[in-house]
Amino acid sequence: MTSGLQRATLIFGLALIALFVLAAIFAPLLAPYGFSQIQSDGVDFVRQQAPSAQHWFGTSVRGEDVFSRVLFGARTALYVIVTSLVLSLLVGVPLGLVSGYVGRWLDRVLVLFMDAMYAFPTLLLAIVVSIVVAGGTSSSFGGVLSAAVAITAIFVPQYFRVVRNATVAVKQEPYVDAARVTGASTARILFRHILANVTQSLPVIVTLNGAEAILTLAGLGFLGFGIEPTQAAEWGYDLNKAISDVSNGIWWTGIFPGVAIVLVVLGMTLVGESLNEVLNPLLRTRRTARPTTVGSDVVVGESGAPDMAVATEDSGADLSKESRAE
Repeated sequence: MTSGLQRATLIFGLALIALFVLAAIFAPLLAPYGFSQIQSDGVDFVRQQAPSAQHWFGTSVRGEDVFSRVLFGARTALYVIVTSLVLSLLVGVPLGLVSGYVGRWLDRVLVLFMDAMYAFPTLLLAIVVSIVVAGGTSSSFGGVLSAAVAITAIFVPQYFRVVRNATVAVKQEPYVDAARVTGASTARILFRHILANVTQSLPVIVTLNGAEAILTLAGLGFLGFGIEPTQAAEWGYDLNKAISDVSNGIWWTGIFPGVAIVLVVLGMTLVGESLNEVLNPLLRTRRTARPTTVGSDVVVGESGAPDMAVATEDSGADLSKESRAE
């Protein structure tokens, strides 16, 4: 269903996502050191050492191997993305279905609550939720969970609004009325008949939200609300600690975590935009077809529809020939 530039961007985006997932899964095997390891064989690593054969991406201000932290940072990001997206779908989709189908006061209350959450600045909302959920703890599980829940609070209103609006549009369709007349329960109507017809756009939203989750996680870590470096590796935290290195000409402590963020966000954005063009019939890119002449002198254009301009021109030429003959 794709061709040309659209197919190229989709494949490139999928390749970046696959690289990110593989690096996250096999980080313990690929990383030469631990994410917080600062010595080997009893010898401390040289702090802020330039990239070398021993440390491919150099070392940080704390003496940690930057390459290892980038790989383990991919694992942390993957944990947060999957957890936040699953929680957002489990909360936002059912609420959107119930709100759109039931309506009345329940719909008004849920819409008002979701609009209030949606009006908050996303990063500020994530910071508040992260502080409430973390409760002052900085463990690996607590840090990942607090970041995931904070990002979930941002995504739930989006899924709610999309599913709720689609449910309102289809709940009066004949197939829904037929299920209601046959005595089907509300839960069966919602999850058996309506759900499959209101979730066509969710894959696109999930992909784009994955990119937003990476940026939000990096923002939390950059501002100091992320995960402690001794508990898990996080790209935003590493960027924060690399600020002072830039003025001293130490570029490797910030460039590699930053490039990792850019590549992952770029891959998810390319895939999301390509899926949007594939699933949206108004944006779908069709393969071009060579003009061919049919027996009735009607030419098929690029979109597969008859080229009426050519047909009209040919018919006009035939009429002029007949008038000259008369």
